[in-house]
Amino acid sequence: MSANSLQARDAKSVVHGLTNLHLHAKRGATVIQSGEGVWVKDSNDKSYLEAMSGLWCISLGYGNKRLAEVAYRQMQELAYYPLTNHKSHPPVIALAEKLLSIAPSPMARIWFASTGSEANDCAARLSWYYWNAVGKPNKSKFISHKLAYHGNTIASGSLSGVSYAHKRFNLPLPGFFHVDTPHFTKNAHKGETEQDFVARLLANIEHLIEREGPETIAAFFVEPVMGAGGIVVPPNSYYEGLQKLLKKFNILLVCDEVVTAFGRTGNMFGSTTMQLEPDLLICAKALSSAYVPISALMINQRVYEAIERQSGELGLFGLTMTYSGHPVASAVALETLKIYEELDIVGHVRTISPLLLNGLHKLRNHPLVREVRGIGLLAGVELAEGYGVKCAQVAEELGLIVRAIGDTIAFCPPLIIQQKEVTVLLQRFEEALNTLKEN
Repeated sequence: MSANSLQARDAKSVVHGLTNLHLHAKRGATVIQSGEGVWVKDSNDKSYLEAMSGLWCISLGYGNKRLAEVAYRQMQELAYYPLTNHKSHPPVIALAEKLLSIAPSPMARIWFASTGSEANDCAARLSWYYWNAVGKPNKSKFISHKLAYHGNTIASGSLSGVSYAHKRFNLPLPGFFHVDTPHFTKNAHKGETEQDFVARLLANIEHLIEREGPETIAAFFVEPVMGAGGIVVPPNSYYEGLQKLLKKFNILLVCDEVVTAFGRTGNMFGSTTMQLEPDLLICAKALSSAYVPISALMINQRVYEAIERQSGELGLFGLTMTYSGHPVASAVALETLKIYEELDIVGHVRTISPLLLNGLHKLRNHPLVREVRGIGLLAGVELAEGYGVKCAQVAEELGLIVRAIGDTIAFCPPLIIQQKEVTVLLQRFEEALNTLKEN
């Protein structure tokens, strides 16, 4: 790369997450310059089919003029105002009302932040706040899954069960526990049925709760479908049994729907798909189709009543962020939800997802493919050991952007993807597999 190229300038000035920084200094970035629909172009005018929605998030694709116009109008009318000291503004009120009306289970209030990490962090803090409010201050520990991804703040990074969020960052903090990933085909013991597998995982969770003491466990964080963990769809009976355990021991259920909310799994919420009834629910990413950063934390009635009461006793609710419920982000998110309804995005996902999933399943006999899994427009193809990163690199050379999660290639295309674009996606992915096989 030349000294004055965008790649060189980037390498000298920008720190990139989920990137080998030492390698990046040598090879530089692929600089994405523009996008339209499910396609993006780099600074060399090369086109790519963006099969990961950026980072699981640009659900309406690139170049949506309605969202740009809404942001522009809101910036002119009211570019910013905080929600502190009894202040509010129309966009955040309308957005909160809309989210409450479509929530997968009854919710009472919405807390807003800017990212999924922040919302998960706030969910942990609100769990502590709630248990203090109801006179159970010892309920301070959290449980989540190995390979879960709940964010990268200190608390959400501790909730995450991936090693890259922990190594040399002094995480996880004490009191954060990770239980087995509910991935049957990978983690089942030899000869173990799916029913036996679920029973074993639930027994291990119950043992952990009893060992630590139910009176010390605040909440269990789950993703309806585990995205960054490699597209793991838990067995049908797993969440049913888990919810019974949590009710038995009076532990809050927090659903992290940062990836799965707003149609991704074939329902408006992944909680509906997996029959979950959370006390707290987190959404972000597709909430604004990633056009403006925003996240939302839904709070059910029993939790909110205690929070409100304790706030009255203390004289103040001490959790706030400068950009909570930002008016521009709120306006864009509200327009995004309107577009989902107009497009019948859930119906579209149900129509188009079989084309993607069936197409990927046809590759199961490829010598490099070990497993295909997915639901809705969220899929993973597990390859032979050591081929994940190589495959993602070859796919990108062929004009297809996917993500390697270990040996799994993840697919999370914009929800607006059409049949002809799914066909291109499948053709380029198969070509990448065949290129690897031949070399």
